[in-house]
Amino acid sequence: MNVDFNKNPNGLVPAVIQDASTNKVLMLGYMNSEALKKSIETKLVTFFSRTKQRLWTKGEESGNVLNLVDIKLDCDSDSLLIKVNPKGPTCHKGTDTCWNEENKQSYGFISKLETTIASRIENADSEKSYVASLFAKGINKVAQKVGEEAVEVVIEAKDNNDGLFLDESADLLFHYLMLLQAKGFRLNNVVDVLKSREKK
Repeated sequence: MNVDFNKNPNGLVPAVIQDASTNKVLMLGYMNSEALKKSIETKLVTFFSRTKQRLWTKGEESGNVLNLVDIKLDCDSDSLLIKVNPKGPTCHKGTDTCWNEENKQSYGFISKLETTIASRIENADSEKSYVASLFAKGINKVAQKVGEEAVEVVIEAKDNNDGLFLDESADLLFHYLMLLQAKGFRLNNVVDVLKSREKK
Protein backbone atom coordinates (compact mmCIF):
# COMPACT_ATOMS: atom_id res chain seq x y z
CA MET A 1 0.00 0.00 0.00
CA ASN A 2 1.73 3.13 -1.25
CA VAL A 3 0.50 5.77 1.18
CA ASP A 4 1.91 9.24 0.55
CA PHE A 5 2.93 10.25 4.07
CA ASN A 6 5.03 13.13 2.70
CA LYS A 7 2.12 15.34 1.61
CA ASN A 8 1.83 16.67 5.15
CA PRO A 9 4.90 18.06 6.91
CA ASN A 10 4.15 16.01 10.04
CA GLY A 11 4.01 12.76 8.06
CA LEU A 12 0.47 11.99 9.14
CA VAL A 13 -2.54 10.98 7.08
CA PRO A 14 -6.18 11.01 8.20
CA ALA A 15 -7.78 7.63 8.90
CA VAL A 16 -11.57 7.44 8.76
CA ILE A 17 -12.80 4.57 10.93
CA GLN A 18 -15.95 2.80 9.76
CA ASP A 19 -17.86 -0.12 11.26
CA ALA A 20 -17.56 -3.07 8.85
CA SER A 21 -21.09 -4.28 9.61
CA THR A 22 -23.18 -1.13 10.00
CA ASN A 23 -21.06 1.17 7.77
CA LYS A 24 -21.36 3.89 10.42
CA VAL A 25 -18.39 6.26 10.62
CA LEU A 26 -17.07 5.88 14.16
CA MET A 27 -14.17 8.31 14.45
CA LEU A 28 -11.33 10.10 12.71
CA GLY A 29 -7.71 9.52 13.66
CA TYR A 30 -4.26 10.06 12.19
CA MET A 31 -1.60 7.58 11.23
CA ASN A 32 2.05 7.71 10.33
CA SER A 33 3.81 4.82 8.61
CA GLU A 34 4.64 3.13 11.93
CA ALA A 35 1.01 3.29 13.11
CA LEU A 36 -0.19 1.77 9.85
CA LYS A 37 2.38 -0.99 10.03
CA LYS A 38 1.49 -1.84 13.63
CA SER A 39 -2.23 -1.84 12.80
CA ILE A 40 -1.65 -4.36 10.02
CA GLU A 41 0.63 -6.55 12.12
CA THR A 42 -1.49 -6.65 15.29
CA LYS A 43 -4.94 -6.38 13.63
CA LEU A 44 -5.72 -3.69 16.23
CA VAL A 45 -6.10 -0.14 14.90
CA THR A 46 -3.23 2.04 16.08
CA PHE A 47 -2.90 5.78 15.56
CA PHE A 48 -0.25 8.40 16.07
CA SER A 49 -1.51 10.55 18.93
CA ARG A 50 -0.86 14.23 18.20
CA THR A 51 -1.30 15.11 21.87
CA LYS A 52 0.81 12.30 23.33
CA GLN A 53 3.27 12.37 20.41
CA ARG A 54 3.48 8.58 20.29
CA LEU A 55 1.81 5.53 18.85
CA TRP A 56 -1.53 4.86 20.48
CA THR A 57 -3.58 1.68 20.05
CA LYS A 58 -7.27 2.46 20.42
CA GLY A 59 -8.56 0.81 23.58
CA GLU A 60 -5.15 0.21 25.13
CA GLU A 61 -6.53 1.50 28.44
CA SER A 62 -10.32 1.12 28.12
CA GLY A 63 -10.31 -2.24 26.31
CA ASN A 64 -12.58 -0.77 23.64
CA VAL A 65 -10.35 -1.85 20.77
CA LEU A 66 -10.98 -1.58 17.04
CA ASN A 67 -10.42 -4.95 15.40
CA LEU A 68 -9.05 -4.40 11.91
CA VAL A 69 -11.07 -5.78 9.00
CA ASP A 70 -9.94 -3.87 5.91
CA ILE A 71 -7.93 -0.83 4.80
CA LYS A 72 -8.56 1.20 1.66
CA LEU A 73 -6.41 4.00 0.25
CA ASP A 74 -8.10 6.98 -1.39
CA CYS A 75 -7.50 8.18 -4.97
CA ASP A 76 -4.84 10.72 -3.90
CA SER A 77 -2.99 8.17 -1.73
CA ASP A 78 -3.12 10.48 1.28
CA SER A 79 -6.05 9.27 3.39
CA LEU A 80 -7.29 5.91 4.64
CA LEU A 81 -10.68 4.28 5.08
CA ILE A 82 -10.37 1.62 7.76
CA LYS A 83 -13.15 -0.86 8.37
CA VAL A 84 -13.32 -2.38 11.83
CA ASN A 85 -15.28 -4.49 14.25
CA PRO A 86 -15.42 -2.32 17.36
CA LYS A 87 -15.40 -3.76 20.85
CA GLY A 88 -17.52 -1.45 22.96
CA PRO A 89 -18.08 2.27 22.40
CA THR A 90 -15.56 4.04 20.21
CA CYS A 91 -15.60 7.57 21.64
CA HIS A 92 -13.66 8.29 24.81
CA LYS A 93 -16.85 9.92 26.13
CA GLY A 94 -18.58 6.54 26.08
CA THR A 95 -20.72 6.98 22.97
CA ASP A 96 -20.80 4.61 20.01
CA THR A 97 -19.29 7.22 17.69
CA CYS A 98 -17.44 10.50 18.09
CA TRP A 99 -20.52 12.22 16.62
CA ASN A 100 -22.76 10.91 19.39
CA GLU A 101 -24.69 8.62 17.04
CA GLU A 102 -25.91 5.11 17.72
CA ASN A 103 -23.88 2.52 15.87
CA LYS A 104 -26.74 0.58 14.38
CA GLN A 105 -27.44 -0.73 10.92
CA SER A 106 -29.35 1.60 8.63
CA TYR A 107 -30.95 0.73 5.34
CA GLY A 108 -31.48 4.26 4.09
CA PHE A 109 -35.02 4.76 2.79
CA ILE A 110 -36.19 1.41 4.19
CA SER A 111 -35.15 2.45 7.71
CA LYS A 112 -36.92 5.77 7.20
CA LEU A 113 -40.03 3.86 6.12
CA GLU A 114 -39.86 1.70 9.25
CA THR A 115 -39.74 4.86 11.36
CA THR A 116 -42.73 6.30 9.49
CA ILE A 117 -44.72 3.10 10.05
CA ALA A 118 -43.92 3.20 13.78
CA SER A 119 -44.93 6.86 13.97
CA ARG A 120 -48.25 6.21 12.24
CA ILE A 121 -48.99 3.33 14.57
CA GLU A 122 -48.26 5.37 17.69
CA ASN A 123 -49.63 8.78 16.76
CA ALA A 124 -51.97 8.70 13.79
CA ASP A 125 -55.73 8.68 13.75
CA SER A 126 -56.89 5.31 12.42
CA GLU A 127 -59.54 7.07 10.36
CA LYS A 128 -56.89 9.07 8.47
CA SER A 129 -53.93 6.68 8.32
CA TYR A 130 -53.98 3.45 6.34
CA VAL A 131 -51.23 2.00 8.54
CA ALA A 132 -53.03 2.87 11.77
CA SER A 133 -56.36 1.57 10.45
CA LEU A 134 -54.86 -1.76 9.41
CA PHE A 135 -53.10 -2.17 12.75
CA ALA A 136 -56.33 -1.37 14.55
CA LYS A 137 -57.87 -4.47 12.95
CA GLY A 138 -55.27 -6.71 14.60
CA ILE A 139 -52.33 -8.85 13.61
CA ASN A 140 -54.44 -11.38 11.72
CA LYS A 141 -55.51 -8.70 9.25
CA VAL A 142 -51.92 -7.48 8.84
CA ALA A 143 -50.72 -11.04 8.22
CA GLN A 144 -53.58 -11.67 5.80
CA LYS A 145 -52.60 -8.57 3.82
CA VAL A 146 -49.01 -9.83 3.54
CA GLY A 147 -50.33 -13.13 2.21
CA GLU A 148 -52.52 -11.37 -0.36
CA GLU A 149 -49.62 -9.22 -1.56
CA ALA A 150 -47.32 -12.26 -1.78
CA VAL A 151 -49.83 -13.99 -4.05
CA GLU A 152 -50.02 -10.87 -6.23
CA VAL A 153 -46.23 -10.86 -6.56
CA VAL A 154 -46.23 -14.49 -7.67
CA ILE A 155 -48.98 -13.81 -10.23
CA GLU A 156 -47.16 -10.77 -11.66
CA ALA A 157 -43.84 -12.66 -11.72
CA LYS A 158 -45.37 -15.02 -14.27
CA ASP A 159 -46.43 -12.12 -16.51
CA ASN A 160 -44.29 -9.76 -18.57
CA ASN A 161 -45.40 -6.46 -17.03
CA ASP A 162 -42.36 -5.34 -15.03
CA GLY A 163 -44.15 -2.25 -13.74
CA LEU A 164 -46.94 -4.28 -12.14
CA PHE A 165 -44.43 -6.77 -10.74
CA LEU A 166 -42.45 -3.96 -9.08
CA ASP A 167 -45.63 -2.30 -7.78
CA GLU A 168 -46.77 -5.52 -6.15
CA SER A 169 -43.26 -6.15 -4.80
CA ALA A 170 -43.31 -2.72 -3.17
CA ASP A 171 -46.72 -3.46 -1.65
CA LEU A 172 -45.44 -6.78 -0.30
CA LEU A 173 -42.34 -5.22 1.25
CA PHE A 174 -44.38 -2.40 2.79
CA HIS A 175 -46.87 -4.76 4.39
CA TYR A 176 -44.11 -7.13 5.51
CA LEU A 177 -42.43 -4.25 7.34
CA MET A 178 -45.78 -3.60 9.01
CA LEU A 179 -46.10 -7.26 10.01
CA LEU A 180 -42.63 -7.25 11.51
CA GLN A 181 -43.59 -4.31 13.72
CA ALA A 182 -46.88 -5.96 14.63
CA LYS A 183 -44.77 -8.83 15.98
CA GLY A 184 -42.42 -6.43 17.77
CA PHE A 185 -39.51 -6.70 15.35
CA ARG A 186 -37.64 -4.65 12.76
CA LEU A 187 -35.76 -5.56 9.61
CA ASN A 188 -32.52 -5.68 11.63
CA ASN A 189 -33.82 -8.73 13.47
CA VAL A 190 -34.30 -10.60 10.19
CA VAL A 191 -30.86 -9.53 8.99
CA ASP A 192 -29.34 -10.87 12.21
CA VAL A 193 -30.87 -14.29 11.47
CA LEU A 194 -29.53 -14.20 7.92
CA LYS A 195 -26.07 -13.26 9.21
CA SER A 196 -26.13 -16.19 11.61
CA ARG A 197 -26.67 -18.49 8.63
CA GLU A 198 -23.78 -17.06 6.65
CA LYS A 199 -21.14 -19.63 5.85
CA LYS A 200 -17.72 -18.53 7.01
